[in-house]
Amino acid sequence: MTADGNRAGSSCSVVIPVFNGSESLGELAARLEPVLRQSFGRFEVILVNDGSSDASWPVIADLARRYPWITGIDLMRNYGQHNALLCGIQEATGELIVTMDDDLQHRPEDIPTLVAALDGETDLVYGTPVEEQHGLFRDFASQTTKLALRTSMGVKAASLVSPFRLFRTEIRQAFATCRQPRVTIDVLLSWGTSRLKGVAVPHEKRKHGTSNYSFRHLVRHAATMITGYSTLPLRLASLAAFLFMALGFVAFLFVILRALIYGRPVPGFAMLASLITILSGVQLFSLGILGEYIARMHVRMMDSPPYVVRTRVETGRDRR
Repeated sequence: MTADGNRAGSSCSVVIPVFNGSESLGELAARLEPVLRQSFGRFEVILVNDGSSDASWPVIADLARRYPWITGIDLMRNYGQHNALLCGIQEATGELIVTMDDDLQHRPEDIPTLVAALDGETDLVYGTPVEEQHGLFRDFASQTTKLALRTSMGVKAASLVSPFRLFRTEIRQAFATCRQPRVTIDVLLSWGTSRLKGVAVPHEKRKHGTSNYSFRHLVRHAATMITGYSTLPLRLASLAAFLFMALGFVAFLFVILRALIYGRPVPGFAMLASLITILSGVQLFSLGILGEYIARMHVRMMDSPPYVVRTRVETGRDRR
C-alpha cells in the first residue's frame, strides 16, 4: 500500500443499507465511483433495500442496471439496519468491506483515510466522527448505545464505534452461521477480531429527509445489545439480590441484639414494610430480567431468519 492509502491490487465491497434514501442514492453513487476507481483494482457497491416505503428500490434497480459495479438487493420487509448490513456483508466478494449510511453523512471521499489506517496490526477501522450531527436527543441515544456496547466490546472499542467501517472480509467467518433474528454488527465483528482502531473523519449534516432512527429505536437497540450479547444484567440482578440479602441479615441481627441487650424489640412497622417492599421489588426486577433472557432464547429457538431476499438486480439483469 502506498502512502496515500491506495490498494490498487486489492478488491473492495461497499455495503450500504437503504431505508427511504431515494433522494441521496444518485449523488452517493456518483461520488463513490471516482474514489473506488482510484483506490482499488476491483470494487463493488451493494445497496440493500430494507423495506423502504419511498422509491428507493426503483432507484436502486436503475442504478444497478446503469453501473455494472452496483448490486441491488431488495429484502422482503424491514428487518432493521444491522440485519440489512449482515445481508450485504454475507454477499460481499471483495477482500475488504466498507459499510456506510445512505444519507451522505459519511463522505465517500474519506474511504481512503480508512484504507490508509488498515495496517498489518489492524483488521477493523472505524471512521469516528469528529462531531456528530444528529441533534440533542439522537446524540444522547447514541451515547446510550455506546454504553451498552461496552458490556460486550469493552470501553475502548465502544468509544470508537461508528456505522462507517472498513474491515477485512475474513472477519465475517466468525459469524458466518449467524441466524439470530436481531443482530448487532459491531458485536459480531468483535467476535472475529480485537485488532481495531479509529480515525477521525468529518460527519456531514443530513442533506435529505430526517433520520429514520428515533430515540425509542436507539434505546431499544441498546437494550437488545445488553440482553442479547451480554450476561451483565443477570450479574447485576444477582449482585442486587446479594446486597439486599446482606441488608436483611444485618437488620435481623440488629433486632436480635437490641432485644437481648435492652429486653425489647425494635419498634417501627414502617421499617419492616420498607424492607419487604424493597426486597419484593428486587425479586420482581430479577424475574423480569430472567424473563427477557428466556424470551430471547425462545425467539432464537424458532430459528427465524435475520433477513429474506425478495429480488436481486446486478450487472444489468434481474435475478430472483
